Amino acid sequence: MKRIALYPGTFDPVTNGHLDIIHRASSLCEVLIVGVAENIGKNPFFNISQRKSLIEEAVNTSDIKSKRKLGEIKVKSFDNLLIDFARSNSVTMIIRGLRAVSDFDYEFQMAGMNARLANDIETVFLTASERHQFVASKFVKEIALLGGDISSFVPPNVDQAIENKKNTEIKLKT
Repeated sequence: MKRIALYPGTFDPVTNGHLDIIHRASSLCEVLIVGVAENIGKNPFFNISQRKSLIEEAVNTSDIKSKRKLGEIKVKSFDNLLIDFARSNSVTMIIRGLRAVSDFDYEFQMAGMNARLANDIETVFLTASERHQFVASKFVKEIALLGGDISSFVPPNVDQAIENKKNTEIKLKT
């Protein structure tokens, strides 16, 4: 039986911190599904198909410096209950990234709820690498929208996509 893991999130936008977790998590399983949540309640900067494409491109073009054997990485979108999505993809573990202690409380509660709904699916926490502990998508968007340089926080394709979107929106407003 293949070990299939799921790393869910909104990924709006995907950051270098997300990519770090993706690469490290893919060494723990044969297949890692990056589950891109619709989550319209967060008013996403990129629509779900754009987020999915940005992740696929970033994963395929990133320079993975790992001595570990990496599993296959698939990117799928979903708009239903996480546990239902996990079950429909034969997932045995859910990967959650932790940046700081403040993330733990929420993630711990979520893991408890998921365990109650599906006690056969484990939640595995991976702590962010020290160079990515402070990187959050909402801060990246804010910095970008205020004209700051986000190139050290996101893969090049995401940096370019954000710049293109900003330029398009500016043209539409004028």
